[in-house]
Amino acid sequence: MPYSIRAGGLERHTAEEILRIEPWGPDAVRVRASSGTVDPAAPGALESPSPSPHAELSLSDDGSAHLVNGRIAVEAAADGRLRFLHAASGRELLADKSPYTHHAGPRVYAAGGRTEQHFEGYDGERLHGLGQHLHGRLDQKGCVIDLVQGNTVAAVPFLHSSRGYGLLWNNPATGRVELGADTTRWTADAGGRVDYWITAGDAPAQIIDTYTRASGRPPLLPEWASGFWQSKLRYRTQDELLAVARQYKERGLPLSVIVCDFFHWPRMGDWRFEESEWPDPAAMVEELTDLGVRLAVSVWPTVEPGSDTHDELRSAGHLVRDSGGGLLTFPWPSRHSGEALTRPMAYYDATHPGARAALWQRLDDNYRSLGVGCFWLDACEPDLPREVADRAVYAAGPAAEVANLYPVLHTRAVADGLRAAGEDRPLSLVRSAWAGSQRHGALLWSGDIPTTFDSLARQIRAGLNVAMSGIPWWNTDIGGFGGGDPDDPAYRELLIRWFQYGTFSPVMRLHGDRKPNHPTFSADMTGGRNEVWSYGEQAYGILRDHLLLRERLRPYLMRLSEEAHRTGAPPMRPLFFDFPEDERAWDVDDQFLLGPDVLVAPVYEAGARARRVYLPSGARWLDLVTGHGREGGTALEVDAPLERVPVFVREGAYVAALLG
Repeated sequence: MPYSIRAGGLERHTAEEILRIEPWGPDAVRVRASSGTVDPAAPGALESPSPSPHAELSLSDDGSAHLVNGRIAVEAAADGRLRFLHAASGRELLADKSPYTHHAGPRVYAAGGRTEQHFEGYDGERLHGLGQHLHGRLDQKGCVIDLVQGNTVAAVPFLHSSRGYGLLWNNPATGRVELGADTTRWTADAGGRVDYWITAGDAPAQIIDTYTRASGRPPLLPEWASGFWQSKLRYRTQDELLAVARQYKERGLPLSVIVCDFFHWPRMGDWRFEESEWPDPAAMVEELTDLGVRLAVSVWPTVEPGSDTHDELRSAGHLVRDSGGGLLTFPWPSRHSGEALTRPMAYYDATHPGARAALWQRLDDNYRSLGVGCFWLDACEPDLPREVADRAVYAAGPAAEVANLYPVLHTRAVADGLRAAGEDRPLSLVRSAWAGSQRHGALLWSGDIPTTFDSLARQIRAGLNVAMSGIPWWNTDIGGFGGGDPDDPAYRELLIRWFQYGTFSPVMRLHGDRKPNHPTFSADMTGGRNEVWSYGEQAYGILRDHLLLRERLRPYLMRLSEEAHRTGAPPMRPLFFDFPEDERAWDVDDQFLLGPDVLVAPVYEAGARARRVYLPSGARWLDLVTGHGREGGTALEVDAPLERVPVFVREGAYVAALLG
C-alpha cells in the first residue's frame, strides 16, 4: 500500500518523494515532504507538539489514507494529493492543486533545492496575515508576497483564510507566496523541502489560538510599555534626552518610555555609551526612574573593525560569512574620529547560539547593569541590499535556506538573556520578524515609512495583517518617519490624525526624522523637534488630551495583554475577528477593534471632518460623544472634527467608564 502508519503519522514512500502527514497539536496537522529524506531537525517555527491522543489514522483498500485530529481531517489520495476538510461538516478547506495536462503535481522539487507547493485557489476567499506589507490591502487575495525581510517589510509566512483554516509555511528559506485566482503557490528558493502546518477553526480567534499554541504564546506585556513612548531621530547627548523627559513631567504629561537612538556608541559593535556625550548613564537611568520613565536603547547587529567586539567575534566564528569568501560586509557610516565616514562593517550571526550569548553578555554588562531593560533591535533584517544579503552564509546555513531566521533569533538573544536575569516579560522593539517572533516578546514597528496620509492609510491595513499573523504588539512611527515640518499646518493635521490612531494602537510611540533634517548620516545627525509641544498650541491641546486618554486606557490594555498571553488574541484586530458571522465586517479594512469592546475609525484623509463608520452586527454600540446607543449591522456618517476620531464602545462594557 502507498501509505503506512509510523510514529503516530502517515507516511508515503516512492522513488520520487517521501511524504509525512501527522497531527501536530490540537486541531492541526503538519505536512513534510522531500525528494530525499525528511530531516526532523530542519529549522522552523513550530514548538514541540502537545499530544493528540484522539487523532484517528486509517488506511483504505484503494490506497488512500485518512487522518482526523479534532476539527481538521485529511484525505490523502493514493497518488499523494491531499485534501484538508472541516472534520464535522466534511467541507473542503484547502486542497492540493488538481493537475493540468503534464503538470508535475502539487509539490515540485527543482534544481538548486527550490521547492514549490501548489494549492487550489477559491473564488471569494479572503486571505490575511503574512506579516507586514505596505501594499495597502487587508485582503491579500491576488497579491504576490515575497518572503524576504526588509525595512518596512516583515515576512511572517502565516496565512489566515476566511474559509476557516490557518496555514504556516514552516520554512525559513527566502521565497514567495502567490495568492492567485486559481492557485495559491508557496515557493522556497533552497533547502529541497516542503514543510507546512495547517489548522481548522470555526472562528478567527480559534485559528489564532491554535497557531500561537504551536508557534509560541506572547509573554505578558510589561505594564510600563502600555503608556506613551517618546522618540525622535535622535537625542545626541545625555543632557538633551534628560531635558525632554523633565519637560514632560514639568508639563504634567504622562511619559512611560524615552528612546535613545543610534550612534550613542563609539563604534558599531561596541554596544555601549560614548562617554563624551553620555558621561554618567547610570545617573541618567536613575533620574529617569525617579520620573517614572524607562529608557530604551538602540542596538544594531553591525560590527565595525576596531570595535570592542570585532576581533573577538571573528575569531569565535560569530560573524556572518560571505559565500564569495571572508566576512560578509557592507559599508555603513562610522562616527570614529579621524577615520573615513563610511567603512565596510560585518554582522554578528544571530543564528549562532554562541554569538547570541556574546551579544547578550555585552548588553548585560554595558546597559542592563545600569538599569536599562528595554532594547530597540533596529536594522535586524539585517539591513542589506538584496544582492548582498543573498551572499550571506549563516551558522544555520546559506541565506537562501535560512535567512528568515535572523530576526526571530536576534530577538530571542535578548529574550533569553532577560529571562535568565529574572524578567518574565521580555519586550524588544524590532523592525523585522518571522513566525514565532511573538514568543520572544517582539514589539514590531513598521519601519522607515513616509509622512503622508496615504502612508497612514496603509499602516491601518498593515497593522491588522500583523495582528492576523500571531504578533500582538505592533506600532508605527506616529507622524511617519521621513520628513514632516512641525511648522507646516498641513503636516500638523497629519500628525494629529496619526497621533489619534496611535492612541488606540497596541503600543503608542512618537518618532520621526523631522525637518530641518541634518543632511549627513553622521554622529551629528538629528531631526527637528518632535515632542508633543512642537506642533503649535492647537495641536498641543489635542495631543495632550489624547495622552491623558491613553493613560485611562492602560488598565484595559493590560487586560488585553492577559488575553494575548493566554490565547494569542491580538489587541488590535479586524472587525471580523470578533464578528465572523457578519459578512459586511469582512469587507471593512479601515476600522479596527481594540479588544472586543472598542471600535476605532481612524481619519486618514486630509481635510476630512466626518467619515463613514460601520458598526458590526451582534452588539449594540455606544457613541462616546453623544451617549446614544446604536444597533450593530448599520453604517452611518459620523462627525470627526480635528479634535477626535470616531470611537464606539460595546454597550455595557466596563471600558466605557475609562473613556468617558
